[in-house]
Amino acid sequence: MTLSNGKAVAYGALLTAALFWAGSFPVLKVAFRIYDPMVVLFFRMLLGSVCLLAFSRNFSNVEYKTGDWKLLLFMGVCEPGLYFVFESTALQYTDASQAGMICAMAPLMIALAAKFILKEPFARRTGIGFAVAITGSILLSLLSEASGNAPNPILGNFFEFLAMFCATGYMITLKFLSDRYNPWFLTMIQAMIGAVFFFPLLFLPSTVTPTTFDPMGIGAIMFLGIMVTIGGYGLYNLGMSKVPAGQASAFINLIPVFTLLLSWIMLDERLSMLQYGCCGLVLAGVWYSQGKNKSEG
Repeated sequence: MTLSNGKAVAYGALLTAALFWAGSFPVLKVAFRIYDPMVVLFFRMLLGSVCLLAFSRNFSNVEYKTGDWKLLLFMGVCEPGLYFVFESTALQYTDASQAGMICAMAPLMIALAAKFILKEPFARRTGIGFAVAITGSILLSLLSEASGNAPNPILGNFFEFLAMFCATGYMITLKFLSDRYNPWFLTMIQAMIGAVFFFPLLFLPSTVTPTTFDPMGIGAIMFLGIMVTIGGYGLYNLGMSKVPAGQASAFINLIPVFTLLLSWIMLDERLSMLQYGCCGLVLAGVWYSQGKNKSEG
């Protein structure tokens, strides 16, 4: 089947976004070893906002619709706001590879949300796949042992699961807004809300103020701010504006695979054979949920 130019662009954007997002897990682990998580997250969002503001003249034709500030604010608070609070906490307790695997459940959670919010059908096959994926995620956490990279993997994986709830809220809201606004404008709004959200957290008693200029830490923040915040979210928002939400969310299934590979290359993280089996169970559940029911032909 030949893809139209529009769909080819959308799929390419979604594939690249999944790769950038997968890279954020090991890069965040590196950044958090050098700087306080709140410092990393604020400057990541500030950098993304400044870069996008430089091109804000391209958004001059955006027509704001009355009342949309509520949806825009909710989207930004869900992600990057609360999403990164939960994810940064998760990565302090669990491996980047395990956190990435929990992301495989996001498409199923989005399908559930779409059933109740968007009134989309939720097939029995999707429910079975959801149950299998949850089982795999729970077993992955229970089989995890504390290590230098993962001092409390069960707690860390739970926080990553909470992050997926926030991601679901973001994606459902994004689908509403993508028909009205330029995807890069929505990315700028996300980054700006994120910067405002994390700024007060810099002054928490628990936040450690940077005292050194570390090239690796600065490089990690630049990668997160430019490649992930702008590139990842911008490209995903672009893809979401061109294809249905269900198709776009399916590309999130690639994040665990990319994360496992990048975490092995960058952090030398390895899982046991049983844990890899649990990862396979998660992916199998996700894959099964994406198939067609017999009644669908």
